[in-house]
Amino acid sequence: MFDIFLQIDSISTNKAAALQSTWDILLKGGVLMIPLGLLLVAAIFFFIERLIAIRKASKIEDNFMSIIRDQIITGNVSAARSLAKNTNNPVAKMIDKGIQRIGKPIDAIEKSMDNVGQLEMYVMEKNLSVLSLISRIAPLFGFLGTIIGMLQLFKDIASKGEPTFSTIADGIYIKMITSATGLIIGILAYLGYSYLNTQIHKVENKMDAASAEFMDILQEPTH
Repeated sequence: MFDIFLQIDSISTNKAAALQSTWDILLKGGVLMIPLGLLLVAAIFFFIERLIAIRKASKIEDNFMSIIRDQIITGNVSAARSLAKNTNNPVAKMIDKGIQRIGKPIDAIEKSMDNVGQLEMYVMEKNLSVLSLISRIAPLFGFLGTIIGMLQLFKDIASKGEPTFSTIADGIYIKMITSATGLIIGILAYLGYSYLNTQIHKVENKMDAASAEFMDILQEPTH
């Protein structure tokens, strides 16, 4: 039992040392690590915020359109309107607008629903451009930090005389930290942006399918 506790303590110590070592390396990146850190925080925040909003928008009952169809076919338009109005997602908002326009020409109804769909797409895509921007500028900040660091390194070499290979290698290693950090942040932001875009397209497909189904419902013969 005592040996187990020693092993756990050893693992914890190694992890703490690794974290400390990583932190020390990041600190050596210089002052540009601060904006890079802020970009990482912003990327995480906007990714989580958009993910929650998009997942909420994508939630819709499987039988939603079936209920709408049954109520409209039986002439119970007010019940269909009530269901759509009390369901908070883009599909329901489009259907609600369509129900409000029942009695008008099909083209007018479809256009009204398309307008609502475009507004809902805009809402879902809100702040998504921030992730795209971060994916592009984070690597640039990283390269800028490396260039500034390299200039400083060569300046120090020039002022101190002939350097050793070890000194140059250590200096370059430290200056490449910002480039590596910027690239990692950029890649993560781009992956997050691409994933959210995919989820938005899935919601858009649901909206298109619901709109087409609603148009078919309106053109079905009533009983």
